[in-house]
Amino acid sequence: MRHPSFSAFVHGRRGGALVTAGVIFSLGVAVGAIVRPSTLPQSATSFDTARAAAASDAEPAASVGTNSHKFDLQTVYPAEVVRIIDGDTFQARVQVWPGLSVDTKVRLRGIDAPELHARCADEYAKAQAARAALETILAAGGVTISRVGIDKYGGRVDAAVATRDAADVSAALLNGGWARSYDRGRRGSWC
Repeated sequence: MRHPSFSAFVHGRRGGALVTAGVIFSLGVAVGAIVRPSTLPQSATSFDTARAAAASDAEPAASVGTNSHKFDLQTVYPAEVVRIIDGDTFQARVQVWPGLSVDTKVRLRGIDAPELHARCADEYAKAQAARAALETILAAGGVTISRVGIDKYGGRVDAAVATRDAADVSAALLNGGWARSYDRGRRGSWC
């Protein structure tokens, strides 16, 4: 089965292709949120753990809608890691609906890791260490994403990520010293 890729939309001839891709993904997430969680596969051990962690988060669960169908912003989506891009971004195949997966880049919410396109040798060394740390953490399996939003740079989503062993991957990278807190503002230098 061929999975759609956001890069195919980005390099298309139509100027609004990236926006269209974002809308398609958002609709998939919205539709997936409406489906009862019991219809999603429960194969990943951390699926229930991550859902419980998201529900106990300090932020209240927001919902939009009427009648019995609510759009829950705390919905947890199973994800298969396709590749690690850098210390705070990876490509994943996200199950947004039973039998429907979307390939997208996922940026870890709330952190900034050094860039591989570094300005100095020190930043490059830190970037390699952060990428290796993220690879190790995600290798635990049972990867899920929640609190999904569109990233400010487009072409990827911003999300909270959990694994079988780490309830919050961003916190694990912060605690290990491979990343620092980031509030979507101006990023500081790693040099």
